[in-house]
Amino acid sequence: MTEVSSLTGRLLVATPALADPNFDRAVVLLLDHDEEGSLGVVLNRPTPVDVGDILEGWADLAGEPGVVFQGGPVSLDSALGVAVIPGGAGGDRTPLGWRRVYGAIGLVDLEAPPELLASALGSLRIFAGYAGWGPGQLEDELVEGAWYVVESEPGDVSSPAPERLWREVLRRQRNELAMVATYPDDPSLN
Repeated sequence: MTEVSSLTGRLLVATPALADPNFDRAVVLLLDHDEEGSLGVVLNRPTPVDVGDILEGWADLAGEPGVVFQGGPVSLDSALGVAVIPGGAGGDRTPLGWRRVYGAIGLVDLEAPPELLASALGSLRIFAGYAGWGPGQLEDELVEGAWYVVESEPGDVSSPAPERLWREVLRRQRNELAMVATYPDDPSLN
């Protein structure tokens, strides 16, 4: 797979036809996509657990709502930090403890002292677990029509209203996908 065909940094938006309850109306930010597989986090699954209950030092840096998000069904006992650095921290200005994924979005080393990143962070979200696909698995799901692939925006990571993210991401598309945002939660009630 070439760099051009990588979906890293893009969003997977679950189609209404996707039957897996783990991904019902999910918006997944792909953090890695290559010939070895894909890894991402679900951006719109907040849990009732406060970040401070799990990672006390990072609680003040987490955006609203200040809770841990369920990043996906894999490794729920692990934590990933995804942060936006305003301006993308180009060149020599990349802060210690942050690794660029795409544009201004990057992964945070949660083992690093939070004060290393405090002044640089625009937003931070903590995820328990992740979504993962083996080689070719995501491509098969795309062919089956399970996902829409759209461009991400830095604000998607820190949406203050994650329950509306699925509709908001679809609504901003400049094609027929904008109409999918109006798809009812339960089409049988139409």
